[in-house]
Amino acid sequence: MIEEYLRRRAAQVEAALAAWVRDRRDRVEPKLLEAMEYSLLSPGKRMRPVLVLAAAEAAGTDPTPFLPFACAVEMVHAYSLIHDDLPAMDDDDLRRGRPTNHKVFGEAMAILAGDGLLTEAFALMSAGASAVAAEQRLAAMAELAFAAGAEGMVGGQAADILAEGATVELAQVESIHRRKTGALLRASVRIGGLACGAAPATLDRLSRYGDSIGLAFQVADDVLDEIGNPETTGKNAQRDRELGKATVPAVLGVDRARELLGALLARALDAIDDLGSPADPLRDIARRIVGRAL
Repeated sequence: MIEEYLRRRAAQVEAALAAWVRDRRDRVEPKLLEAMEYSLLSPGKRMRPVLVLAAAEAAGTDPTPFLPFACAVEMVHAYSLIHDDLPAMDDDDLRRGRPTNHKVFGEAMAILAGDGLLTEAFALMSAGASAVAAEQRLAAMAELAFAAGAEGMVGGQAADILAEGATVELAQVESIHRRKTGALLRASVRIGGLACGAAPATLDRLSRYGDSIGLAFQVADDVLDEIGNPETTGKNAQRDRELGKATVPAVLGVDRARELLGALLARALDAIDDLGSPADPLRDIARRIVGRAL
């Protein structure tokens, strides 16, 4: 059931992203657009944009008008992956089973592709979602800016770099994960609620759900990096250990990391317990996020 839901929603997002790229064929430097398209439309499950749509649906709203917000979130995510893979950052050669952007287009073009995707995301939210009330649009834009900025994803990346090779406690690892990965996932859920004008109580439930799945997603990635392989994860295995990254398995071990995943799943499901059947996709997504590492 959830696989079909994810495929359907992901197809909506991918069609909208492809249309966005086509619209820029004669307006953007061809090589730059090619590099942007390479990462933006690379194979993926589109979990973050799907969360935007599923959250609006859980709030009792038709999610269709919020597709530009979902696409903007995916653009920010794609930018973050391009920059995260650069030699000055995690120096990865493989992403989603393909060579990373800088391996194909060179470091300079990869940096510019990431810069372009980040800024174009906010242009899309401001102009491409005109059917959404201005107040709700601004709230959603502010949410994405905060999650992607110095207190969120960028700050988490900085903390992650500074913690390499250091001895860290679980609280520090969780803080890094909540910013580097969790912030954008939490924002995805909140953007769906903010864009549709969800009631404060509903937005609070969505926020608590987002907190839990945001951390769970990175803990699951940590476990998969430790036990997985490139064929199943789409990137090089045990890369975190090689770089001396601060991870939950490094602090707790794989078994206790999985116990934490179970607790985070329970919290996520409890947070949206009162939202009824419209929140079923969110429940299934949470189970899927956790289940891939159990």
